[in-house]
Amino acid sequence: MRLDKFLKVSRIIKRRTVAKLVCDNKKIKINGKVVKSSAAVKENDILEIEYFNRYIKAKIVTVPSGNVGKADASDLIEIMETKKIITNDEDLVREDSLEDL
Repeated sequence: MRLDKFLKVSRIIKRRTVAKLVCDNKKIKINGKVVKSSAAVKENDILEIEYFNRYIKAKIVTVPSGNVGKADASDLIEIMETKKIITNDEDLVREDSLEDL
């Protein structure tokens, strides 16, 4: 399964397009390597995600063949570590919001 699809199905990131943007900004690693949104995920891979002001390190327990229910989504990953990331306010400005200026 593609990484962006897995992030959506596991409900780590709610929308696949947002997952793709996070990948494009080189904020996701699989087994310590920065990857694209099209990278394939498999069981026992270690995900490292920097998403807004959070860092999440998780192990993939199961890769589903399709969509899963909300109750079963938490069974797909095992959270190993989470921490808050301190960011500058300038980093929080979205590029698309600059187009309005």
